[in-house]
Amino acid sequence: MADELSDPQQVESHKGPVRLRGRHLQSSTTDQRLLDSRGQGEWVHTDPWRVLRIQAEFVEGFGALAELGPAVSVFGSARITPDDPMYATTKLIAEKLCARGYGIITGGGPGAMEAANRGASECGGVSVGLGIELPHEQGLNDWVDLGINFRYFFVRKTMFVKYSQGYVVMPGGFGTMDELFEALTLAQTQKITSFPIVLFGTAYWKGLVDWVRTTMLADGKINEPDADRLILTDDVDEAVDFFDAVAPG
Repeated sequence: MADELSDPQQVESHKGPVRLRGRHLQSSTTDQRLLDSRGQGEWVHTDPWRVLRIQAEFVEGFGALAELGPAVSVFGSARITPDDPMYATTKLIAEKLCARGYGIITGGGPGAMEAANRGASECGGVSVGLGIELPHEQGLNDWVDLGINFRYFFVRKTMFVKYSQGYVVMPGGFGTMDELFEALTLAQTQKITSFPIVLFGTAYWKGLVDWVRTTMLADGKINEPDADRLILTDDVDEAVDFFDAVAPG
């Protein structure tokens, strides 16, 4: 693996739908260039044109997903391997959701995302991957049947929320936390309704849930219904059952 990564031809990144390798690799991402306003004022002249690219990403995403049907987004770490028990569990959750008529949406990467896409694809369901341009991103996993690569995180986030009936959140890192709290904020402010947010893995998530209750709630920073939005479980069937309230017709 180390030899593969040291070969510049084996390292690649994606810029929207474009794959870059070798001398075409860039040291920054589109998001980074958009958000970094330090230095000279050239950005004043380029940002208005970026609006058109952002608009194009929204149009492409809406067009590709408009007829998707009921779906659940599954988030989790890109770092788990197929021999990790959580990989098999994530795959099983996706299969059970698929059996109930849901498509599966992930970030399209490896690890838990691959497991969920694999579960959906192997059971004959809809397997969607919403990729993102990252410095050393390896592209969509092989189990994505409908994939879109985005340049901008905020466009991609919109697609996750707009086309999902809820989230299943497996153990993960900062990216997983970002999607989790984005959904919680939108639910709290009633931008989205009837939106189950299931945290799978009691040992992993209990510390966070306890902190939300004993610190945020106790200090009056949130209300009881806000804390109740976090559904914690270790049971696959229970995790899937929470979507019955918003089940496909």
